[in-house]
Amino acid sequence: MASTAPEPSFEEALKALEEIVRKLESGEASLDESIALYEQGHKLRAQCQSRLDAAQARIEQIVLGADGTPSGTRPFDAD
Repeated sequence: MASTAPEPSFEEALKALEEIVRKLESGEASLDESIALYEQGHKLRAQCQSRLDAAQARIEQIVLGADGTPSGTRPFDAD
């Protein structure tokens, strides 16, 4: 039975993704390693995007009226 490790935090995933990009851009990886790094980077990017989407959804839900009571939602990027 294979145990699954917990997903890294957003910050850990971003740091790992930055390291993968550095290795790929430097050309220090072999072709096979580059393909594996690309696959890993793709998964990390998806994890980061998922966390950003979840954070945006939470922010959209937190809209308070002038009296401090919830008054609804608004898009994250609204003025």
